[in-house]
Amino acid sequence: MSAGTRQWADYGPSPLLRRALVTGCVMMATIMQALDMTIANVALPYMQGSLSATIDQVSWVLTSYVVAAAIMTAPVGWLASRFGARNLLMTCAAGFTAASMLCGVAQGIEDMVLFRLLQGMFGAALVPLSQSVMMSIYSFERRGAAMTLWGMGVMIGPIMGPALGGWLTDHYSWRWVFYINLPFGIATVLGLWAFMRETEQRRATPFDWRGFASLSIAIGALQLMLDRGEQLGWFDAQEIVVEGLVSLAAFYFFLAHSLTAPRPFISIEIFRDRNFVIGLSFMFLCGLLLLGTAALMAPFLQNLAGYPVLDAGVLLGMRGVGTMLAMMLVGRLMARSDLRLLIAIGLAACVLSLYQSMDFSLDTSAGTIAWVGALQGAGLGFLFVPLNTMAFATLPAASRTEGTAMWTLIRNMGSSIGVSIVIANLSNKTILMHARLMEAVTPFNQALGDPAAGMLDPATETGRALLDNLITQQAGIIAYANDFKLLMLLTLFAFPLLLLIRSTR
Repeated sequence: MSAGTRQWADYGPSPLLRRALVTGCVMMATIMQALDMTIANVALPYMQGSLSATIDQVSWVLTSYVVAAAIMTAPVGWLASRFGARNLLMTCAAGFTAASMLCGVAQGIEDMVLFRLLQGMFGAALVPLSQSVMMSIYSFERRGAAMTLWGMGVMIGPIMGPALGGWLTDHYSWRWVFYINLPFGIATVLGLWAFMRETEQRRATPFDWRGFASLSIAIGALQLMLDRGEQLGWFDAQEIVVEGLVSLAAFYFFLAHSLTAPRPFISIEIFRDRNFVIGLSFMFLCGLLLLGTAALMAPFLQNLAGYPVLDAGVLLGMRGVGTMLAMMLVGRLMARSDLRLLIAIGLAACVLSLYQSMDFSLDTSAGTIAWVGALQGAGLGFLFVPLNTMAFATLPAASRTEGTAMWTLIRNMGSSIGVSIVIANLSNKTILMHARLMEAVTPFNQALGDPAAGMLDPATETGRALLDNLITQQAGIIAYANDFKLLMLLTLFAFPLLLLIRSTR
């Protein structure tokens, strides 16, 4: 019997029931936090009009949440040791619920960004602590099944977010994408208070403020650079140069400090486990694919393909179906298969889905979009569960909370960086392709002189407007294809990392 099982043996007259109830509470916390990474995607056009914001401003509704979560994920290990996992989970779940309510009542873009920052800060601890709790309350033999269940919550949350967000926006208003957290947040807090046992509190544990401050500055400056680079012309602007230098200097200070400090903010010991380090690299890619593709597909379906918000949400939700089926299958395969093979299958499925996405156009059927999304979801499912099991299989129990915090930090960084990269590349390629296509609009173009061209006569005002709209549309389709190609190449580059994983059969 493992230590986690012995801990629950004397927990009360019904340890199995209590464990099930705690599992339900931490899973609700996990799904709430993961859901809010993408639930606002399809509602962004509605928020933009209601909050009187520009496209660039409203994108901060997504990135502010992810960046705040990434920064505040790192001190989760110290906070759990200092105040106890139960107290920290309850506080963060309550703060997350309150911030969700504030997001729903926001009257301006400044209010919304501030409240999303608060929501991300409180939500940062929910996922790593829930993972640590799940590994603690289940025996080693049942940990694979527990991680499958937990992984479904982490992956289904952001994948099903667009579908739920589309339904709530269509039937009620965009504010309900935040109000939906209230009943589940209250139930989570009450359930944790009633059923979860407090962990040991080490109040004398020191906190490395220098390490935390340098890492926070590095992540914040990097995200600002990525978000504003496209608008300001990248390194032609002094602001971008300054943000890049600040981020680089802060990362250097953080690394140097961590290697020399007696008790660094993030222990270097967790990076001595090769499988854990390789797992972090894959998890960065998972975060990039998970939110990067979602950030692309939502505007593609609504702005280019013209799908209503509810239909767009349903099509995006097909990734969730693929992930759910894959996770149920991979949970059974892990006991009899090499995890490296399962990860390779997941990477191959993601590559194939991104390759198919490169051919998306206005003529692509909803069925094709659905099965490609399901294939991508299945690939992410085959990646996520084996990666969790592989990365933590040999990590010491004392480093587990710190390891799960770093795991979530890397995934959030991958998500925020991925969204910034694909949106910046989309804007840049749309402008470039528009300019190139306009070069063909000349009096010598026989296609424009064809009677079938009809109203596309560039000699008339109506013709010029229609022609510009058509060219903008085609430029956008090409730009989306370029983004999917970029993500596909990044996924292909991950295959050599499989050779570095130690066997975990």
